[in-house]
Amino acid sequence: MSLTEILPGRLGFGTAPLGNMFRAIPDDEALATVEAAWDQGIRLYDTAPFYGAGLAEERLGQVLAGKPRDSYVLSTKVGRVVLDEHETAARELGEKGGLFEHGNPNRMVHEWTADATERSVEDSLKRLGTDRLDIVWVHDIAQDFHGDLWLQKFEEARTGAFRVLSRLRDEGVIKAWGLGVNKTEPIELTLALDEPRPDGFLLAGRYTLLDHEHAMERLLPMAQEQGVGMVVGGPYSSGILAGGTHFEYQQAPPEIVERVGRLKALTDRHGVSVKAAALQFSLAHPVSAAVIPGATRPSRIAEDVAALDETVPAAFWTELRATGLVSPAAPLPQGA
Repeated sequence: MSLTEILPGRLGFGTAPLGNMFRAIPDDEALATVEAAWDQGIRLYDTAPFYGAGLAEERLGQVLAGKPRDSYVLSTKVGRVVLDEHETAARELGEKGGLFEHGNPNRMVHEWTADATERSVEDSLKRLGTDRLDIVWVHDIAQDFHGDLWLQKFEEARTGAFRVLSRLRDEGVIKAWGLGVNKTEPIELTLALDEPRPDGFLLAGRYTLLDHEHAMERLLPMAQEQGVGMVVGGPYSSGILAGGTHFEYQQAPPEIVERVGRLKALTDRHGVSVKAAALQFSLAHPVSAAVIPGATRPSRIAEDVAALDETVPAAFWTELRATGLVSPAAPLPQGA
């Protein structure tokens, strides 16, 4: 089954911020944000054990527990098993150190074996308070977390998580599986395999207004040829395209700030919001099936919904390409 057949719309809700990413978010604010997403008609929710060591799953589950299960699509990830014991040392998160320092204090084991995958799925079901998952992504088997060891982690997942999730899909326990990563190479490797075959992938931060050329070189042509769809994570590039200061989960460097300034000047000239430009650009590629921005305030959800529906003049896209702010080969809305 293709992603487009499973997904309930082109706009979903990414819950990484609900794991207290960057800051400690009060429970009432986090829960109100999920309720706002529901009230705005969003029915695709993506989460992961990694987000605050289970915190995001717990918060999402609290809200969704009161909603009809057949009325929404839920995805989570495998690769981290959250333990009952507390972490006493600094978390080893590769380039993402300190990302969820305000989350739950529980220790996490990074493992993609068959046994760990089975346990991860079971634990996620409990935290989410649900009896089933729709999509499961194999999380973070890439260079940003594992450096030169990433191929070793990929092999662990290939012989473990990939096979377990393929079986669960074939048994009808889940509807689809794929990779959820911040780098293109693990997905390219997976698409080159004879088996098992993923149904799609979640690519975070690699198909945005600020970073898309690398994904277009190899990954997206491969995916398009195989009919494999993409969920776009991090469409605001960690927040810099939504008025924040982070890019790639760190303070944005001067060259990115300068580029965003040029983009903002262009959107202002055409009376367009940066969010609308960001979301609509990420969805313009034929492989894109949905986009899942995150949020920690209810008002942000309404902004996202409005951005997706905003009318962006063709002249904006034409000038965006002419100024070199996007790749000459990137598909643009309205065929601009």
